[in-house]
Amino acid sequence: MDQLRWGTPETLRALLCELVSWESRTLSEGECTFPFKVQEKLGELDFFKKNPDNLSLHGVDLGRHFVNALYKHPEAEETIVLISHFDTVQTEEYGDLEVLAFQPEQLTSKLHERKDDLPEEARIDLESGKYLFGRGTMDMKMGLALHMALIEKASLEGWPINLMLVTVPDEEVNSAGMRAAVKELVALRDKYGLTYKMFFNSEPSFSQKPGDERHYIYSGTMGKIMPAALFYGKETHVGEPLKGMTANYMASFLTQLMEWNPSFLESDLSEETPLPVSLQQKDLKLQYSTQTPYRAAALYNVFIMKKSAADIMEIFEQVAEEAATKCNESYKALCRRERIEGVGKVQVLRYEKLLSYAVGKFGKDLVEQIKGEAQANVDWDEREKSLRIVEKLMIQCQELAPAIVLLFAPPYYPAVNTSDDPQIIESVKLLKETARLFNEEVHQIHYFNGLCDLSYVSYKDESAGWTAFEKNTPVWGDSYSIPFADMLQLQAPVLNVGPFGKDAHQRTERLHIDSAFIQTPFMLERLIRSMVKVPDGEVKETP
Repeated sequence: MDQLRWGTPETLRALLCELVSWESRTLSEGECTFPFKVQEKLGELDFFKKNPDNLSLHGVDLGRHFVNALYKHPEAEETIVLISHFDTVQTEEYGDLEVLAFQPEQLTSKLHERKDDLPEEARIDLESGKYLFGRGTMDMKMGLALHMALIEKASLEGWPINLMLVTVPDEEVNSAGMRAAVKELVALRDKYGLTYKMFFNSEPSFSQKPGDERHYIYSGTMGKIMPAALFYGKETHVGEPLKGMTANYMASFLTQLMEWNPSFLESDLSEETPLPVSLQQKDLKLQYSTQTPYRAAALYNVFIMKKSAADIMEIFEQVAEEAATKCNESYKALCRRERIEGVGKVQVLRYEKLLSYAVGKFGKDLVEQIKGEAQANVDWDEREKSLRIVEKLMIQCQELAPAIVLLFAPPYYPAVNTSDDPQIIESVKLLKETARLFNEEVHQIHYFNGLCDLSYVSYKDESAGWTAFEKNTPVWGDSYSIPFADMLQLQAPVLNVGPFGKDAHQRTERLHIDSAFIQTPFMLERLIRSMVKVPDGEVKETP
């Protein structure tokens, strides 16, 4: 049999370091070039030399692509989809060591000269020699390296199952890569007559709290949705403040009620969602002046388990109505005190209602022109575009003010959980048994506590609750969409098993060496072999 390229801890480590060295920060040039390098690397395997059509790139947006590599056994229909992302967050926090952020071996070595500058836990881990530091080592190029090694071994040994590698850009911002991949997964299923047996991710094991050293595996992923509000008051000169109402005044009432609001709290399988918080609050004035700020916006982060977009909008609207009531009561008291009539009563309306009103007043063409002008601004991301569309519509419909307009801003990650699936139950049991061979313990968590691309498979929503998201997301169908109908077709259990690491998105991001290059590869191979009853072959029962 041919020699494995990535079959030893040493060669797997070298592969990881090579992948990390290909800088691929989100929205950088490196993110665009990275998939071509992965395609070339996988193309060196004999299987893809003989089957070049099984290795392909697919466009996403902004010059970005995802990689699809299918090891297809001629007699197999059952397919395990191996999902990863290759983009990383930025690296400014490394300071003068930023040039080494993508060179794990050099960075780890250099940090020994700076170890007194590190937080105590990171310093102890560095001195232990058990960790490899660097951007993307943990989150999540090690996951991609593990999947590449699995594809290689399966193709050389002829495992009677199909493995489909999908590695995507943009997980860290909008998951544009995975949203694009969903349609291709449906198309490839039909083209090759595949049956998806499992959607498998290898995001790293994240700690549940500071100092947590336990290794976790995940049978689902928490969802995230971002309700937002545009506050439109009445402008005035700062010298005549009682002739207007600032948007900041209005916003303060809603943010007070949204922060840590238990109405959004969910619990399932003894796990809870974090409470909501505001991610951004600002007025929309583009420059300083003595005109009072009469347009402001706020974004709120809400984690979900079972609730749909419709459920969240319903709760959000109730909270906003309560905030408007409190705002109106406070403003009414002010008007009595100052003996003024005031500028009116704050009302709450959803974006879909504002849109319908604007179309009725001006016609669809003008509304589409307003949306198009916002979309054409290359300096605005999807969140800013969403807010600016609502702002421009309200400027044209000021008779509705003062008002709080409720909307959704991207991204939206549906929650997924398949803990009760018999295949997952057996898989978790096997993984725990396998970990004990290393005198290690792995613990199951039902909802991954970091956002994950598994949100876009195994989607279930019998009540069509997503339509509330479509109707209330201003950029929907233009610069942002979610393939809900295709997601409904991708029904298979989900599992996330990755290496142990620490401090994702921090300058001390690091990967546990034995977990990454010895334990997790063994666990993954044993799991896949068990699912298709492949004899252990060269895999020994003890590490």
